Amino acid sequence: MGKQLIPPGGDDNSGSGGDNIASVDLKAALEERYLAYALSTIMGRALPDVRDGLKPVHRRILHAMRILRLDPNSGYKKCARIVGDVIGKYHPHGDQSVYDALVRLAQDFAVRYPLVDGQGNFGNVDGDNAAAMRYTEARMTEVSTLLLQGMDEDAVDFRETYDGEDKEPIVLPGAFPNLLANGSSGIAVGMATSVPPHNAAELCEAAQHLIKFPNAGFDKLLEMVPGPDFPTGGTIIESRETILNAYKTGRGGFRVRAKWNKEDTKRGGYQIIITEIPYQVQKSRLIEKIAELLIAKKLVLLGDVRDESAEDIRLVLEPKNRTVDPVLLMESMFKLTDLESRVSLNMNVLSHGKVPKVLSLRDVLREWLDHRKDVLIRRSKHRLKNIERRLEILGGFLIAYLNLDEVIRIIRFEDHPKQMMMTTFEITDLQAESILNMRLRSLRKLEEFEIRKEFDDLSKEKAGIEELLASEDQQWKTIHWEIGQVKKKFGKDTELGARRTDFGEAAEVDLEAVQQAMIEKEPVTVVVSEKGWIRTLRGHLADFATLTFKEGDALKAAFHAETTDKVLMFTTAGKFYTLGADKLPGGRGHGEPVRVMVDMDNDADIISIFVHNPKRKLLIASSLGNGFVVPEAGTIANTRKGKQVLNVKMPVEAVICSFVGAGDDRVAVVGENRKLLVFKLEQIPEMGRGKGVRLQRYKDGGVKDVKTFEAGEGLSWIDGGGRTHLRSLDELVEFVGERAQAGRIVPRGFPKSGKFE
Repeated sequence: MGKQLIPPGGDDNSGSGGDNIASVDLKAALEERYLAYALSTIMGRALPDVRDGLKPVHRRILHAMRILRLDPNSGYKKCARIVGDVIGKYHPHGDQSVYDALVRLAQDFAVRYPLVDGQGNFGNVDGDNAAAMRYTEARMTEVSTLLLQGMDEDAVDFRETYDGEDKEPIVLPGAFPNLLANGSSGIAVGMATSVPPHNAAELCEAAQHLIKFPNAGFDKLLEMVPGPDFPTGGTIIESRETILNAYKTGRGGFRVRAKWNKEDTKRGGYQIIITEIPYQVQKSRLIEKIAELLIAKKLVLLGDVRDESAEDIRLVLEPKNRTVDPVLLMESMFKLTDLESRVSLNMNVLSHGKVPKVLSLRDVLREWLDHRKDVLIRRSKHRLKNIERRLEILGGFLIAYLNLDEVIRIIRFEDHPKQMMMTTFEITDLQAESILNMRLRSLRKLEEFEIRKEFDDLSKEKAGIEELLASEDQQWKTIHWEIGQVKKKFGKDTELGARRTDFGEAAEVDLEAVQQAMIEKEPVTVVVSEKGWIRTLRGHLADFATLTFKEGDALKAAFHAETTDKVLMFTTAGKFYTLGADKLPGGRGHGEPVRVMVDMDNDADIISIFVHNPKRKLLIASSLGNGFVVPEAGTIANTRKGKQVLNVKMPVEAVICSFVGAGDDRVAVVGENRKLLVFKLEQIPEMGRGKGVRLQRYKDGGVKDVKTFEAGEGLSWIDGGGRTHLRSLDELVEFVGERAQAGRIVPRGFPKSGKFE
């Protein structure tokens, strides 16, 4: 696999640089470089850190805004200035990609709790882009300040920037549960992440519960975090079990529907008003798709769609007529359009900032809490260090006040006052330096009281911090209180914190009715040829004799149907196939082979094809004379492969598919030996699938035809001349027997074909 790299136009020993060419193993080199690229993508671009919920580009944007002092109470600055600082100091990538990331952080329809307060055109829910960065301005929001809280107090580690001239944080302190609150999405090499946004108050409540009960069950957590909370609202229609499993495994999804209500109009009509659409669905594209389906006649219950949105969303759907059921209309809309969409959950994040891992809801909250504990300890130690330094200085000041005359004398007359004071009063270098830097105005008596008060207050604070650092319980109490403050700030009683997405269940409607509602009802004639070609003609033809076929082909079956009907086809393999009448080939020509539409066996032929009636029953039989009754509703096939109902094995084939009338109570069976047997229908079992029972006994041959009839009406057949013959049950007494008997030779006038019709 080794390959020597040779410069163009020469061999490995030619030229001055020949000695510097090294042989490398191509496979090893590719593996090494691709692994490096994959790690770079995973760690530095695509996956968020579980601790602050940010990717590097977002973290660098917030850090740059902090350096620019763009606090919520300060003025705005041009986004071009912010982007310039980000790409110049921290993020050496394209300015447009950084600006796009900045814009998204400011969009209240994309981010549940915006991290950037934008001024100007930052795009809209229709999918329109933001204005250029030279026209827009931005500053941070309160959420950003929470994420950055403690940056000046050694809360997190810093690393050198790409050029080594500056420092940037590895992770933010993250006093806000940002990963789950705002969500995240990204595609890395070989892995992806998708975390939907949630309600911050609910997350804080769950985190506080985890502090008290670290091993809390998912059922309990689900009571506090029932599901995502999308910035665009909507209704989640997933079951509790599905949501629980998703949070438990870190993988799953949520079906989200638009919110709608029925608004009555004049003259007894109504219209549907949509006020919220699913997360990340562009409103303009949604309307375009609905209009396209409307033109293509796929939404037959819908009359028109209008967009009356201003700042709030208001889509108007007009039904075809006032008799249309609004629930049925909306179910068809949900099925065909993005008014219902699926938001996936794949909590694949950087655990501890290093390891890509799929975490559960509890694990994500647990790692955020652990990070908050680390931040609390680091900030406390930093504060303690500053207090100790200040106490040391204040201690020196107090010594100076007690020995003020001597201090003044040393400063006035000694050549090395600093060393002299350190020796005389046994003070440290810092204390001596601080005394020497004191201003004369600090020698007031009042100043001494203030210093003593500050010394006492800091000593008390120091004792409190030392107690905090020594007690883990105290640390968790403090974190519990901090989270409580965040929960209060973003509570459900606030405008930003109020839950926007609610929960519901899909309306209980007949799926068959929804399916039918999406097809425009038109009369058609279904035509099937002997060689298995199928087509539909518009309208109900009265004369089938005018139909034409390919040379050598002829009519096998033709019947009237509607485009909303299902067509059932029974083959010699004992299988039923289901075809939608609206999907059958139409127009001029001879249609298409039915084998193109279904996976029929090569040696199978069509026995019967007809319009499906779910209330009807069928009697099916094999060439051996075995058969049973099957409900027609149970023969529907949902795939191209069909549904096996009658079990047969070559050379035995299915040969009979006969309709059973509602009042039929007798069966007439004719064999190839022209013997007729009549018996009670109740002797044939009703089954969903099987081989069946013996209908008639034969020495040679098999069954020719089967027909069911009512005893009171008698048995009828049509002879070769087209005449109808009717025999009452009394006239058929010699043919009446029990199932599986041989029967007697058919009466005079029975068709030579051996069939009843």
